[in-house]
Amino acid sequence: MAERPHNFLREGVITGFIGATAIALWFLVVDTVAGHPFYTPIFLGKGVVSVLGKNMMGDTAFTQVVGYTIFHYAAFFIVGIVLTVIVHQAERTPGILAGLLVAFVIMTMGFYMIAAAFAQSALGRISWVQIFIANLLASALMLGYLWRRHPKLDHQLKQALEGTDD
Repeated sequence: MAERPHNFLREGVITGFIGATAIALWFLVVDTVAGHPFYTPIFLGKGVVSVLGKNMMGDTAFTQVVGYTIFHYAAFFIVGIVLTVIVHQAERTPGILAGLLVAFVIMTMGFYMIAAAFAQSALGRISWVQIFIANLLASALMLGYLWRRHPKLDHQLKQALEGTDD
């Protein structure tokens, strides 16, 4: 059976949707177990409302959740599209995957450091451990999806890490 070409835009949006949904569900569970459902999107939504202005969105828990959710998914759609473009480019240039691996580790450590730094502020109520786990969960699911969609990725990653061009 011939491989059908991938639509990187559609695939990227799906990848982003998976990551955004994983984080949203993680925090819904964490907030619900802690006894305050939607605490995280309300807290983060206050920042979105403050940037966009209360006149534009209103300043209710509902608009904070909706505003943050739109921002959250839009950001993940962009990340998903970028990841998908990199994976598609790796079919021609496997070495790009080594850079992606390094960038992933740096970004994960960056999220960890930012969350730890904010642990002493108002954001401290949102534990850095929860943020770290959410990002690892989203990353694993997004990369897992792309890995299943691109079976040759394993071989390309080995090529990139070994520095071979076979």
